[in-house]
Amino acid sequence: MNEVPILKIGSTLLVSIQVELQDDTVLQLQEDLAARITRTGARGVIIDISGLEIVDSFIGRMLASVAAVSRVLDARTVVVGMRPAVAITMVELGLGLHGVQTALDVDRGLALLSPDSGAAEDVLLAAVERDAG
Repeated sequence: MNEVPILKIGSTLLVSIQVELQDDTVLQLQEDLAARITRTGARGVIIDISGLEIVDSFIGRMLASVAAVSRVLDARTVVVGMRPAVAITMVELGLGLHGVQTALDVDRGLALLSPDSGAAEDVLLAAVERDAG
């Protein structure tokens, strides 16, 4: 079974999905993430799916499920790194990520979770300027 790494960045946990997700991997991820949120008191979770080539209904349900577990444990979830083709597929499959925010990249995801909205705006502005230039 492939393990999905969970890294701590301040009060946020970063889940970087770089492996094919099977049922047992998803169940282990949910358990590991719930334990880490509880142990660290994390206030946010960023799920980076930039390594996923395709998203099917299973992956969509998994993201919603992981977000729901996080929400119950008082942590907000942001999904980042979604490729355009993945976004289109999710819409075509009717897979809404209810209760889950999305951002283009980890920087913007961290900004969304930042308790200081002024700092979040600064990070977002810097990211937009970086991308434009």
